[in-house]
Amino acid sequence: MASPNDRIHASSQGIPNVNRHVIRDARQSCRVQRTRRTFRLRPVVLLTGVIGVCLLGCQTRQSGSSSDRPTVAYVTNGIASFWVIAEKGAQDAAAKYDVNVLVRKPPEEADQRRMVEDLIAMGVDGIAISPIDPDNQQDLLNEAAQATNLITQDADAPNCDRICYVGTDNYTAGRLCGALVKAALPDGGDVMIFVGRLGQLNARQRRQGIIDELLDRSADAKRFDPPGSVLRGEKYVVLDTRTDQFDFAKAKALAEDAITRYPDLDCMIGLFAYNPPKCLEAVKEAGKLDSIQIIGFDEADETLRGIHDGEIFGTVVQNPYRYGIESVRILAGLARGDRSVLPEGGFLNIPTRKITRDNVDTFWNELKKLTN
Repeated sequence: MASPNDRIHASSQGIPNVNRHVIRDARQSCRVQRTRRTFRLRPVVLLTGVIGVCLLGCQTRQSGSSSDRPTVAYVTNGIASFWVIAEKGAQDAAAKYDVNVLVRKPPEEADQRRMVEDLIAMGVDGIAISPIDPDNQQDLLNEAAQATNLITQDADAPNCDRICYVGTDNYTAGRLCGALVKAALPDGGDVMIFVGRLGQLNARQRRQGIIDELLDRSADAKRFDPPGSVLRGEKYVVLDTRTDQFDFAKAKALAEDAITRYPDLDCMIGLFAYNPPKCLEAVKEAGKLDSIQIIGFDEADETLRGIHDGEIFGTVVQNPYRYGIESVRILAGLARGDRSVLPEGGFLNIPTRKITRDNVDTFWNELKKLTN
């Protein structure tokens, strides 16, 4: 991946190299809203547009705002309670750092692609995205990186030209989740993993961290056990991983099927915010609260309530509010030419933590203060 300091690119269509830093400085000095669809046009049209931007001076943003504040975008990887918290952080940061923020919540990968293309066309001053499928979105992400300041948040895409990543070490977070399973089932047992998608890097890394922890393996964030086969350790057996593609009804149906298919199932692990509540619904309806432990990720109210009531053993929480805050802070600085906002090494690590019945009330009260 190119260094953030060396990201001066020619167009992918063979356009002669252009000093984008000079052009960007000229645009920022008069708050010009850049039109980036030109990267798809012929070279002559592109160069004409660039020269026009530099010569014409200040103009009204195509997004429809007459404000001269920078406009940045915060793009999620789905629609869930996790992103409600992150959006609150992004909006609070917008007020604090004097920028406009556009929040986009795509339900599917195709929607995310369309939304990013629209944001490029609008000429936003930066995009913070949680890529749904980074391996297959490389062209889109690199196009966005050429057009504006692109950072990733929550889920990374390290092989694209993003400037930095704001999030957590998801492999380590997965091992933390595995430690919760060990605490809930000290004598071992059969477990099943539930997640929205495995195309997202954060989902793959969390899952692998759990598996490696339960099988007492050495740490290796690049290891990947394909789903579909039983993984056996000395005390724990990972029966399978079920994906629901962010379909909440399907998430519950998959949990119900697992309970029926594996009558001796000991633990259900939900890796996305909505998974633990759907697992809980299925376990309650099956009358198996006393025999199946539930371990989660994230801080959905239903999950925290379940922990408080003793129906869910625990969850590993990130800090989506801070994801929103830090992403907008960084984009605001970059839009104004301040690169000191960038984290050292290109990764702003926001640690995870375990929430159990011992600390759930304190954590929940803190969360309510942040988001109300």
